[in-house]
Amino acid sequence: MKNMLKTLMILSALLFVSPQAAFAHSYAEGVGDKLAHGLANTVTGIGEVPKNIMIGTNEKGLGYGLTAGLLTGIVHGIGRTLTGAVDLVTFVIPTKPLIYPDYIWKDWDRETHYHPDWKLSTDEPKEKSYRQPAGSYEQQPPADQRYQ
Repeated sequence: MKNMLKTLMILSALLFVSPQAAFAHSYAEGVGDKLAHGLANTVTGIGEVPKNIMIGTNEKGLGYGLTAGLLTGIVHGIGRTLTGAVDLVTFVIPTKPLIYPDYIWKDWDRETHYHPDWKLSTDEPKEKSYRQPAGSYEQQPPADQRYQ
């Protein structure tokens, strides 16, 4: 009887502690990721200028890249720097990045876009949505399966 009581006590203690340990790990990971995103995006915001010049040149020619690409790069550079600063200030609240690609060196040939709302990094979508934010490059389902 004593052994069974001891076993039940140990088992109940493990069940009580396990979710808190998992939450602590995911919280620490989320905070660390957000701090890294904030620091990287604050420092590398200026990199949006050459990136957007290159994208504009590849899409519509050198004249377009040097004019519209330059202006777009300045705007996105300011946006990346500001979202990085917001991430640095609020890193204790682990949210997903507001800017995509989340680091400037990811998908260098893709235009930067911004997510309209904050989501906690622990939030997972309930079901897969085929409606992607503007500028999303994830694979779309076949046309006959969309919006069913």
